[in-house]
Amino acid sequence: MRKNIRYALIGCGRISPNHIAAAQANNLNIAAICDICPENMEDKVNKFKLPETVKLYTDYKEMLQKENPNLVAIATESGKHAEIALDCIEANCNLIIEKPIALSIADANAIIDAAKRKGVKVCTNHQNRFNKAIQKIRDAVEKGRFGKMFYGTAHIRWNRNWEYYGRAPWRGTWAQDGGALMNQCIHNIDLLNWMMGKKPIEVFAYTDRLNHPYIEAEDLGIALVRFADGSYGIIEGTTDIYPANLEETLYLFGEKGTVKAGGKSVNIIEEWRFSDAIDDADDVKSKFNENPPNVYGFGHTPLYTDVIDSIKTNREPYVTAEDGKQALEMVLAIYKSAAEGKPVKLPLDNVSTMDFTGRF
Repeated sequence: MRKNIRYALIGCGRISPNHIAAAQANNLNIAAICDICPENMEDKVNKFKLPETVKLYTDYKEMLQKENPNLVAIATESGKHAEIALDCIEANCNLIIEKPIALSIADANAIIDAAKRKGVKVCTNHQNRFNKAIQKIRDAVEKGRFGKMFYGTAHIRWNRNWEYYGRAPWRGTWAQDGGALMNQCIHNIDLLNWMMGKKPIEVFAYTDRLNHPYIEAEDLGIALVRFADGSYGIIEGTTDIYPANLEETLYLFGEKGTVKAGGKSVNIIEEWRFSDAIDDADDVKSKFNENPPNVYGFGHTPLYTDVIDSIKTNREPYVTAEDGKQALEMVLAIYKSAAEGKPVKLPLDNVSTMDFTGRF
């Protein structure tokens, strides 16, 4: 079955090695890769020893027409996600879209609606949901071990410097990226939404650009969130940490449980306290302790496995387009609250990163 799925990758930049490695690990038939920069493709061909049967394209529309892939991963700059996704859906391709799914509510809705109309699967690439530590925590949430959930916090304390932004001029722009929250922090924002269980209904936030005068968007965001069940969330995200990435942590505080996940990309359970005492805390912390080589973690491969199975069994992927929209909506609500200086109610009618042009 997997060899019968013709796979193509659009975008061969910073995150593309994780996609190619996941495709190879899942024994997919890699039909083509595409990038407007031929050097990026040649680099990946050499690095992953891709066979000569893999075609290289600088025009993704030509690739779709000639190669007829069944599954496409989109790993371009964020501002291009929606346009490319809609073209792929019209070509009957199932999709894995790197986060964020889009940069506006309207574009996210268009992707969701088109996928339903064409009957294809769309997965938003929030790969940290597949971390072993996160899966263990999610199991506790689903079994009700926390009791009433009080609040959760997501902290992303990272560093991005001129070398990072200078390497790709689209980074930090409202049209193609957004700031720290949209690019670096949306994974943990997704996890906080997911774990709290109920949809967010109100956000109050501050954002600022403290240390990156050469980008358009924020490098710091701080937000308070109120969920539909009366629980709360706290979000702190920044790329201002000196001199390098410090941590990405997720805390959950409930009536009968307290959990902390940390490490480079929430890959480590650091605290595990439950009143039911059905598992040993030291044993859990020992078993659910991964050490990924970078902040991207190990989640791409199991995410690909899940998407392949969703195609084969005609079910929804574990991480859906709707999940991607909810994470996007949270970030846009933070941007809107900070710009207006007041709380913002959710759901949003329609907001785009372009609404904040000139904010700083």
